[in-house]
Amino acid sequence: MKNSENSISASPRRRLLAGAAAAAALLVLSTGSASAAANCIKGDRKAPFTIGWANIYSVPTWMKQTEGTITAEVEELKKAGLVKDLMITDAQGNAQTQIQHIQSMIDANVDAIVVIAGSSTALDRVISDACDKGIAVVNFDSLVNTDKVTAKINTDSNEWGATAAKWMVSQLGGKGKIIVMNGPAGISVSDDRRKGAQPVLDANPGIQVITETNTEYNVAPAQEAMTSLLFANPEIDGVLSLGGALSAGSVLAFERQGRDQVPTTGENARQFLELWKEKGLKGWATMQPNWLGALSVYTAVQALQGKDVPAFVKVPLPVIDDSSIGSYLARADKFPADGYIYSDYDKALFDKLLTK
Repeated sequence: MKNSENSISASPRRRLLAGAAAAAALLVLSTGSASAAANCIKGDRKAPFTIGWANIYSVPTWMKQTEGTITAEVEELKKAGLVKDLMITDAQGNAQTQIQHIQSMIDANVDAIVVIAGSSTALDRVISDACDKGIAVVNFDSLVNTDKVTAKINTDSNEWGATAAKWMVSQLGGKGKIIVMNGPAGISVSDDRRKGAQPVLDANPGIQVITETNTEYNVAPAQEAMTSLLFANPEIDGVLSLGGALSAGSVLAFERQGRDQVPTTGENARQFLELWKEKGLKGWATMQPNWLGALSVYTAVQALQGKDVPAFVKVPLPVIDDSSIGSYLARADKFPADGYIYSDYDKALFDKLLTK
């Protein structure tokens, strides 16, 4: 289960469960019908299970890396006799298409559906329908509003935004003009990060938000958006970026316009971390682990075996600052140049998160 960081898909050799004995024990547990310990699951569902991965889009590297952890986890669970097939769909950013894909999975009577929601509201009905049909539903990263799921898995996006905003206030001494960079509007992760930042900004009226952006989590559109804002705003004291690729785009825009870099927040995007070190930025970052995907598959299978799982699994947010950035960059060559440097994971970590 431990991730290899040499490619998008993790190496099965480094991601073993906890040895043959543990795998055998899990297989024994799966021989009977699943009990109703976890929400949604009902009916005669027995291993090996069929898992559906309803992806909202696969183009951003973060999504590709996340799908890599999902496919690698499925391979390990196949070896343990717990999973038979993985059905993958790509809605290409369209929530209505994602709804159709999930409906197809329901019609195929998959045992579990893992999903990042393209809309916090539009998917509620189809997700609820899957739950009513006895299918395990594990929702991670961008969450739906409905609670008719087996589990939701995420970091605390409100905390993400609040902590980033507090750092910015501290860097600027409570006074300055900033630009806020958001991900796509309507995506819960982006919206919640922004909501988390607002109370901090309200409490510090000396910090003036001169404008905001909403772009895809990709460097190119973020750089283009920031370039336009640089022409329109001669005075910018900080960039409260609420996504890693957004931060890299911002730094590149400042550089190419010959503007001095300003304090910038972000995520564990490799390019941002490398630019941070190269340019001597005042920076702060955290991490939305790609292995949330693998954890979601693992959680679904645990639930299908009749084990109780938390309705919400909160994954702690790490802090990346000048004291810790070196440890991330030391492993940078193990990740795609446009990817995210995420932490290691294993069965012990997953079990710990599921028992909190």
